[in-house]
Amino acid sequence: MADLVDNRTLSAQIAESLREKIVGRQNILISGGTGTGKTTLLNVLADFIPEEERILLIEETAELNIRKSNLVRFETRREQAGIPAVTVRDLLKAALRHRPDRIIVGEVRGGEAFDLLQALNTGHSGSLCTLHANSAQQAIPRFADCVLQSGIELPHRAILANIGNSVDSIVHIARIRGRRSISQILAVQCRDGEITVANDPDC
Repeated sequence: MADLVDNRTLSAQIAESLREKIVGRQNILISGGTGTGKTTLLNVLADFIPEEERILLIEETAELNIRKSNLVRFETRREQAGIPAVTVRDLLKAALRHRPDRIIVGEVRGGEAFDLLQALNTGHSGSLCTLHANSAQQAIPRFADCVLQSGIELPHRAILANIGNSVDSIVHIARIRGRRSISQILAVQCRDGEITVANDPDC
C-alpha cells in the first residue's frame, strides 16, 4: 500500500479508509478497465485481512499473490479429454463447504455473479472481487448483467436490490494521463428495495 501511495495511485487518507473497510468486513467490488491495476489493488487490500481468518481464493488463472497462511486457492480448469471443465460457478458453489471467512474472486465475468451474491448473503462479509467497468456508476449495471447471464429468472429490480444488500463499496481504478489512480469510491446501500449509490464521505 505504501508503494501505491508513493506512486500517487491513491492518497494516504484513502489508503487508511480502505484498510478500515477491510478490517470492518465490508464487501468491496473493484472496478476498472483492462490494465488499470484492479488485480494489484485487490492483492494489496488482501494484506489487511487478519491472519486468523480463512480466505478462499477463486481465479481462472493464478495471478494473485496473497501472503496469508490460512488460504485455500481454487483455480478453474478447462475441459480436457475425458475430464469435465471446472468453472468459477462450480467453485463458488463448492466454496461454502470449505468454511471460508472471506471469499475473493479474481474477476467476475458472467453468471458466477449470481453465485457470488448468494455466498455474500450467507454470512461471508468482507469479500473482494474485481469487475470490468468504465466507471464506478457503470459497475452496478455491469454486475447485474453478469447475474442475468446465470440464466436465473429474477426481475431486474430484484437483482439490483440483491446487489445493494450484498455490496458495500465500489472502488474504481482508472488510467489517467498514463498513471493508475483510484478515481472514485462509492458507498452502496439498499433502502426500501431500491439501490442507492453515493460518493463515500470517508474518502
